[in-house]
Amino acid sequence: MGALTVNTALLRKILVGFVRDEVTKVGVRKGVLGLSGGIDSALVAFIAAEALGPENVYAYTMPYRTSNPESEAHAKLVADALGINYRVLEITPMVDAYFALVPDADNMRRGNKMARERMTVLYDHSAAVGGLVLGTSNKTELLLGYGTLHGDMASALNPIGDIYKSQVWELSEAMGVPREVIDKKPSADLWADQTDEQELGFSYRDADELLYRMVDQRMSRDELIAAGFAPEFIDNVQRKVQGSHFKRRLPVIAKVSNRTIDRDFRYARDWGK
Repeated sequence: MGALTVNTALLRKILVGFVRDEVTKVGVRKGVLGLSGGIDSALVAFIAAEALGPENVYAYTMPYRTSNPESEAHAKLVADALGINYRVLEITPMVDAYFALVPDADNMRRGNKMARERMTVLYDHSAAVGGLVLGTSNKTELLLGYGTLHGDMASALNPIGDIYKSQVWELSEAMGVPREVIDKKPSADLWADQTDEQELGFSYRDADELLYRMVDQRMSRDELIAAGFAPEFIDNVQRKVQGSHFKRRLPVIAKVSNRTIDRDFRYARDWGK
């Protein structure tokens, strides 16, 4: 991938250290995550198991009645390979109970509800086991806004939020994520035959090449066109990045005091460290 290629040994060391430090510094030793059967959550599980020990990682697969059975099979494959704590929790009853009240909801609303239902389950179990919820959204998804606010985008900490999807594939290869998980088409598995790239309208690898130059290298639109990217593709991706910015920040707080949370009161020294 050229500029997107990473030193996997160094990246692995950084992300494992990040999870270990961020979890233990708040006084706990356990990590909790949703294990979907996809590559992002599989990679986070591998990182967490190495950082905390497999006995301290709690993974939950939360299928809906329309979920692809392959997703659960791949999640179990990862859990078994790592020896982490694993449990399947069906979300169909609670999701269907809600949509019985609003039966006209479209796929987007249903998908968002499922994602948020899964996150409430994770936070409940994080309280039960005394751990922190680990995020599984990568940099490509976060920049494109391809995720549900307070759903799959929620977490206490996210080890892969600054690596592109292409780099997730590369690091997963290096860390031994099962081949079946690496090779499958990315899907949120929110409805039958749904795939990420079909819904987005372009491939992750093409998006990564553009996003790296647009975001990390700060290339202008003219520079991106000169680099060979189609103007309509640039504009499409740019609109997604700009239109989803609200998803990448904490709720905006009206400032009326001298020290406002997330502005003046946000540094390590404020936490007594």
